[in-house]
Amino acid sequence: MINPNWLKTFKTLIDTGHFTKTADVLFMTQPGVSQQIRKLEESCGHALIRRINKTFEITEQGKLVYEYACQQALNEQNLFTKLSDNDPFSGRYQLACSGSLALHLYPKLLALQSQHPGLTVEVEAAPNQRILALVLQGEADAGIVTHVPNQSLLSVEVIGQEPLLIVVPKGCKVTGDIAKTLLSLGLISHPDAEHYLSLFLSNCAEPNLASLDTGKIKISGYVNQINQILLPVSLGLGFTLLPQSAVASFIEQDRIDVYRPPSMVYETLYLIRKRSMELSQRVQFLNQEVRKAISH
Repeated sequence: MINPNWLKTFKTLIDTGHFTKTADVLFMTQPGVSQQIRKLEESCGHALIRRINKTFEITEQGKLVYEYACQQALNEQNLFTKLSDNDPFSGRYQLACSGSLALHLYPKLLALQSQHPGLTVEVEAAPNQRILALVLQGEADAGIVTHVPNQSLLSVEVIGQEPLLIVVPKGCKVTGDIAKTLLSLGLISHPDAEHYLSLFLSNCAEPNLASLDTGKIKISGYVNQINQILLPVSLGLGFTLLPQSAVASFIEQDRIDVYRPPSMVYETLYLIRKRSMELSQRVQFLNQEVRKAISH
């Protein structure tokens, strides 16, 4: 590794063009400057300057080392700037959440980025376990989950509840025995479909659904792209279950219907962050904006 003090001395020498001026700037003696330049040349294995009487010229190898020294100085400056920078409207913000919430939140976060160009917003759509892992590994500033198995390493805050909806093709009769309707349609499955189905059937206060044997529900299709799940439903190919935000984002609303049970079923949303991580003003600001977006 090249001694950073030697690099600084060499950069200053090239910038000033004179050994005496370099010594004055760095509060060194002129022999001390010459000694550090010789040590740098020995370390690099090349002559970096060509001495001509009381002046010098930089060699081709010296130009490369000078460029490197300038870049190192810039890197150091940027590092100290970042260390002291706590601007709420500047920097990187990483949020991990479900695909349905990403559809809802990402446009709102992009609007904030448009207002504050210094911000960089990154949203990763992922299942619950992946979100927990990203936050614990420090790869996400915050996450939104529906279940927190271990809270000892996390700061956990309830930020809202989101209704779960059964979505059927437009014109499908959902009165009477809804269970028979669902059995006849078949399920358009997705990564969270089984979890949503179990939660819905257990809490909807609809006797026909509570006694429904999920093993008898045929799978009419599967897709893991959140913005595609309602497409087969809109074509009459089956039913599915999704959070309200995902249903609301579907463009062809006139081709789907929503079944509303006697008792709506809600999924609790938790905002999580790594407990040991100090929050910057940027993350505090954007977490607050996420809370607002969830509550509206």
